[in-house]
Amino acid sequence: MKAIVIIFTGLLLIACEPSYQSATRESVADRSNLVVAEQVAGNIDAELLREQVVRISADQFEGRAPASPGDIAARAYLAQQLEQMGYKPGAPGGNWQQPFDLVGIQSRVPETWVFTGGKGNLTLHYWDQYIASSGVQSPTSVIEKAEVVFVGYGIVAPEYQWDDYKGMDLRGKVLLMLNNDPEQDPQLFQGKTRLRYGRWDYKYESAAAQGAAGAIIIHTTASAGYPFQVVQSSWSGEEFQLPAGAEPHVQVAAWVTEDAARQLTRFAGQDLDALISAAQKREFHPVALGVTTSLDLPNTIRQVTSANVLGILPGSDPALADEVVVYTAHHDHFGIGKPDADGDDIYNGALDNGAGVAQVMAIASAFKALPQTPRRSVLIAFVGAEEQGLLGSKYYADHPTFAPGKIAANINFDGGNIWGKTRDLTFIGYGKSTIDGIVDAIAAQQGRMVKPDQMSDRGYFYRSDQYNFARLGVPALYLKAGTDYIGRPNGWGKQQVEYFEAHHYHQPSDELTADWNFDGMVEDARVGFLAGWTIANDDELPAWNPGDEFEAARLEALSTVENWKP
Repeated sequence: MKAIVIIFTGLLLIACEPSYQSATRESVADRSNLVVAEQVAGNIDAELLREQVVRISADQFEGRAPASPGDIAARAYLAQQLEQMGYKPGAPGGNWQQPFDLVGIQSRVPETWVFTGGKGNLTLHYWDQYIASSGVQSPTSVIEKAEVVFVGYGIVAPEYQWDDYKGMDLRGKVLLMLNNDPEQDPQLFQGKTRLRYGRWDYKYESAAAQGAAGAIIIHTTASAGYPFQVVQSSWSGEEFQLPAGAEPHVQVAAWVTEDAARQLTRFAGQDLDALISAAQKREFHPVALGVTTSLDLPNTIRQVTSANVLGILPGSDPALADEVVVYTAHHDHFGIGKPDADGDDIYNGALDNGAGVAQVMAIASAFKALPQTPRRSVLIAFVGAEEQGLLGSKYYADHPTFAPGKIAANINFDGGNIWGKTRDLTFIGYGKSTIDGIVDAIAAQQGRMVKPDQMSDRGYFYRSDQYNFARLGVPALYLKAGTDYIGRPNGWGKQQVEYFEAHHYHQPSDELTADWNFDGMVEDARVGFLAGWTIANDDELPAWNPGDEFEAARLEALSTVENWKP
């Protein structure tokens, strides 16, 4: 699909009619349908969004931890809302929910972790210096007298002629590795833009592929995009995984603070800064630290179930109704956990992701308010266990309800703008697909400019549910708040995001407060609605730009679409 373009005429400007137009035919729909869609988008307002945030982040849902009573109640509420709107059940068997099995793992982590070397022992303390969890679904996770090896970033990337392991036998070792990916050379790993290789789940998978017994990621706020307290809250308590297959796993997946990593490398007679500098180059070789360690984690294992909530609005065009635009927002959070300083132990997740749920629910309502449904179908998917590693969307991607080649696009909402109107709009993944032109046109109608990821070092594209759709080859749109706030000084918007990350992200304090300003969230949700409406009505499917990392998956999905079976 060629880019969507805007044609402004004096008449249209006076009439304030929507004017985005498809390059592939006279218009995406006739002029009256465009006007109606814009009018319906106007129904998305602050009160509608606020009401949904209040409901989904209420204490009655107890933070919506996977498989908890609060999760069950929240899923029932979401299904009820879709049913009341007039959606049809979108899960297999005519159900509202697509259940998926989870393995809950509660590890009893020792207060201390001892490392032994030529200078004696070094002890790290749980919570303040290290966090550890089981990498295996078994009653115990065991590291026994394993040598610690620094492996740089732990990356194998043939397209960059990069291999941090250099053929070293690392079976049974504990791998100490840097977070993120190398960023000093803009020609490697896209410089400061974090790629899939910089994600924690890639690190543990990479270590497991080497046969390592354990992996320790060195946390810094700069490399992670959040403070260590987020690791503490996100990696303690019961954790969930999809049932394991035959793929390899490390016994223990751990994090250490930067200070603890400095102590450990100094104990081993190494300088962390020198190791980091060496790890920036292709020539880096793993460095055995001459230190061994053991760690036993007794685990409580249980089999549980969560679900994705799916509602379908069938398309109106018989030739295109078997194609679909999928909207996603994850419904889960962290449940009841360690209390904060005020004694609050419910992780309500109002912004993350009550705001995303609210926007998708408002968009679902807007689609039902149209006098004629779009040509393609629209699937509303409230996916589960995102905070555990994008598990619900991964399950959907492994068990899709439409052929991947017939999923026109995924539009994902994770978080939202709670600080007011902006002159800009952030499109995570901008520059990767033909969806760019659609969003450019709609944002321009609002007087706004679309910008790519404005905090690209965070790696947002690989941190939310659209990533699993992209892996299927589905072009994806993930909208985040802009940073250029009307009436605010330069840099104010970025400061708000960073303050939230430092104080509220994955904490009990992520709650709806009186100072939330929904004006910007309203505009973003309207963009999401109109973008999906445009895609659902256009003759052609969106496409990844030539050479994009997901283009091959899309071509494969399109070539095999006729052979797909649910």
